[in-house]
Amino acid sequence: MSTEAVTWAMDHAPMPRTEKGKPDTTARHILQVLAEHASPTGTGAHPSVLRIQYRTGYDRTTVQRALRRLEKGGLIAKDGTVESRTRWKLAMDLRRPTTDWSDLEREEDEFRAAAAERKRRSRSKGVTHAESVTVTDSEGVTVTDGESVTADVTHSTPSRHALKVRPSRTERRPNHQQPSDNQLLKDSSPAAEPEEQQAHTAPVQAKSSSEKTEHHLEAFGAFWSNYPKKRDREEAKKAWIAAIERGVEPKRMVDAAQTYARERASKDPQYTKYPANWLNKGCYDDEPDRPPLRAVSGDWPGSNRPHPATGAAAPTPTKEDYENARPF
Repeated sequence: MSTEAVTWAMDHAPMPRTEKGKPDTTARHILQVLAEHASPTGTGAHPSVLRIQYRTGYDRTTVQRALRRLEKGGLIAKDGTVESRTRWKLAMDLRRPTTDWSDLEREEDEFRAAAAERKRRSRSKGVTHAESVTVTDSEGVTVTDGESVTADVTHSTPSRHALKVRPSRTERRPNHQQPSDNQLLKDSSPAAEPEEQQAHTAPVQAKSSSEKTEHHLEAFGAFWSNYPKKRDREEAKKAWIAAIERGVEPKRMVDAAQTYARERASKDPQYTKYPANWLNKGCYDDEPDRPPLRAVSGDWPGSNRPHPATGAAAPTPTKEDYENARPF
C-alpha cells in the first residue's frame, strides 16, 4: 500500500461530481481503493473489479460506472493491462481547490443559523382561540370532546336555530362495548386549559416537537446503512424528514428497509427503488413479497365425498368430462 497515493486520494484529490453537481462519494471511495494498490507515483494500480467490489460493497455495475466517471473526470487513466486486468494511473498532479473547505464551513454556518431560526419561531409561536361563535343560518354547531364554545345566536325564530351538542364518546358507546384503558385515559383528560395557561405551554410543546424531529433525524444513518441502494443521500434525507413530519415512526422505516434489502438481495439492482422515491411513495407500508404457493398432489379435502342420500361415492371427472364441459 502506498501512503503517498492514499493520502492524495483522501485529502488532495479533487472531489468527483455527479451530473447534478453533487459530490460523487461512490467514485471517490473507489478512487481510494485504486490508490491503495498504486505505487507512490500513482502508477501500477490494477485491482480486479471483484477486488473493488469486496473492498467497497458495491455491485459490479456500480463499480464499472464509477470507474468510467473517474476516467471521464481525468482523475485516472488507463495504462495497459496486467493479466487481463486494466492497469490505472492516478492523476496525482491534480489538487483539490482550497475553496472546498471554506464552502463546507459556510454551509455548516448556514445550517446552524437555519436551525436556530426554526427554534426561535417555535418558541415565539402562539395559540389563538376564538372567543365566540355566531350562528346566523339554519346550520347547527357541534361541540365534541369537552371543548367549550360560547355561541351568540342571531335569528328571528329561536326554535329553528339551536346549538346542538353531540353526546360524549362514553354516552355514544353501546353498553356491551367496554372502553379500553387508552380510551379511559382520553375520556378522563381535563378540559381545555385557560387561554393564559395555553399561551405559556404552547411554545414549550412546539419546542419539544422540533427537538423530536431533530432527534429522529439521527436514525437516518441506520436507515441509510440498511437500504440496498445508496443513491442521492440528500434527497433521501429530505424524504426522511417529510415522513417524520407525517407521523411515521423511524423504527418502522428502518425495519421496512431491512425487509426490502432482503427481498432485493438476489434480484437485479437496476430495478431497486431509489431511497427518496421509496420514502416519498410510502413503500415502508408495502406488504413483503411472499413465495408462491406450492401445488400439493393428491385429492382435495372433500373430493369424491359420498352422496348424502345414497351413500355412493361421486365419480371422478375424466379428461372427456373437462373437454365437454360448458361454462356456467
